[in-house]
Amino acid sequence: MTDKPHRAIGRKSISATLKPRELMTDTPTLAGAWMAQIITLFPQSFPGVLGESLTGRALQDGLWQLQTYDLRAHGIGKHRNVDDTPAGGGAGMVLRPDVLESAILEARNSARGIMPLVYLSPRGRRFDQSMARNWARMDGVTLLCGRFEGVDERVIQHFGITEVSLGDFVLTGGEIAAQAMIDATVRLLPGVLGNAESAVEESHANGLLEHPQYTKPALWQGQSIPDVLMSGNHAKIAAWRRAMSERITQDRRPDLWAAYQDKS
Repeated sequence: MTDKPHRAIGRKSISATLKPRELMTDTPTLAGAWMAQIITLFPQSFPGVLGESLTGRALQDGLWQLQTYDLRAHGIGKHRNVDDTPAGGGAGMVLRPDVLESAILEARNSARGIMPLVYLSPRGRRFDQSMARNWARMDGVTLLCGRFEGVDERVIQHFGITEVSLGDFVLTGGEIAAQAMIDATVRLLPGVLGNAESAVEESHANGLLEHPQYTKPALWQGQSIPDVLMSGNHAKIAAWRRAMSERITQDRRPDLWAAYQDKS
C-alpha cells in the first residue's frame, strides 16, 4: 500500500496577523485563489451552506478561499461593545465607526489585487448576475455584514464603500445575503461547476430566464416529456429551448424582456 501523493503547496503563502488565535492556527492564504472576506458579528455562521456541494468542494480544493473577521474582537471596553444609540434619537442601535474602522483595516491589510469593499444594505444597488460575473473576474470581495440599524454613515463615506442589496426586503443582518452573493459568484469561477455549459444556459446568463427542464421517467403522473426533447434533433431542441426562454421571460419578467429586446 502506498501513500497518496501530497497536493502541491506552491500556491500557498502565509500572512502574519497580530490576533493570537490566528497565530496559533495555521491558516495559509492560497495565492491566486478568489478570496471572500466577511466582516461579521457571527463568524461561526460561515461557511454555512457554502461548505456544501460544489462550493464546498471548490473551497476544499483551493479554487476559492474564505476569511472571516469578528467584529466583536474589535469591540470597545470590557464588554467589547460594537454599537451605540443613534445620534438624534430613535429605535435600535448603530455599529460604531471606530469598531468598524479597526475591523475593515484588518481585512483590507490581507486583501490583494482588485477586491471591492461592499456593505450589504437594503438601500444599495440590487445584486444581479451581471454583478456576480464582475466579482468573479476580480481577485475577491470584502463584505461587511450589517446588524441592528446599520453602520455609521461616516464609515461608508470614509472608505468609499459600495452598498449592495440582495433584494427589496430587509433581513436582520447581512450574513444570509453574503452567503447568497458568494454562492452566485463562486459558481462562476473556472473549475467550480462540473459542466461549464451549465452557467451558459441557466437563467440570467443571456438576459433570459431558463427554459423548462425534464428528466426520466419519460411519463410521470400522466405527463410526458415534450416530443422535441426526445427527438435527438439538436437544432430543433435548441430552437424550442430558446422559444420557451423567451416566452417565460416575457410572461414572468417584463422588465427583463424589455431589456433583452433593447439589446437585440
